[in-house]
Order: sequence, then structure tokens, then C-alpha cells
Amino acid sequence: MAKHKNNEISAETQDEALVVAKKTQKPGQTKEQTRLIAQGIQKGIAEYKKMAKNKQRQADKANKKNRKKQPEQATEIQIDTKEQSNNYLPWTLFVLSWVGFATYIFYKHS
Repeated sequence: MAKHKNNEISAETQDEALVVAKKTQKPGQTKEQTRLIAQGIQKGIAEYKKMAKNKQRQADKANKKNRKKQPEQATEIQIDTKEQSNNYLPWTLFVLSWVGFATYIFYKHS
């Protein structure tokens, strides 16, 4: 799958940069200087949007990875709960057998 690279700056970004450049324009500044400042602002805005998009992509990947892990963790928790509830049965049988053995010995010698 070929990646689509968009090196063109949108008209909206160009307009925003021009507005900011005109607001910061100093007295005696030529139109060419203002245009160069606007281009610098455009590049800054484009770089910011690119970084924000990359950051969002990384966050989406992390969320997707976490969503895949959550069902596995839930299954492990359920298994642990079942094992804990089953631990009472062997101990109960052990104690009952010793009580039965003690009762048998007590009545046999009485």
C-alpha cells in the first residue's frame, strides 16, 4: 500500500498564517517580508498538525493494544477466583477425614 504524502499546505492554514503575519507586522515592513513570515508560520502550523496527528496515531495504537489485552486479563481474574473458591474443598475434606479418624479411634478404644 503506497503512502500518500501531502506536502501542500491547505488554504485554511495559509489564510491563518497570513492573518497572524499581518497582525504582527511592524511599521516599515515590506510585503515580501510579511509574505516570508507568513510562510514560516505556515510551516510551523503544518509541523504542529503533523506532530499532533502522529501523537494521536500513537495514542490510538496504545488504546488498541490495551483493548486486546483487557479480555485476557479478565479471563485470568475469573480463573483465579475459581481457584480460590475451590481451595476450601480439599481443606474441608481433610479436616472431616481427621475428625472421622479421631471419632473412630475414640469409639474403638472406649
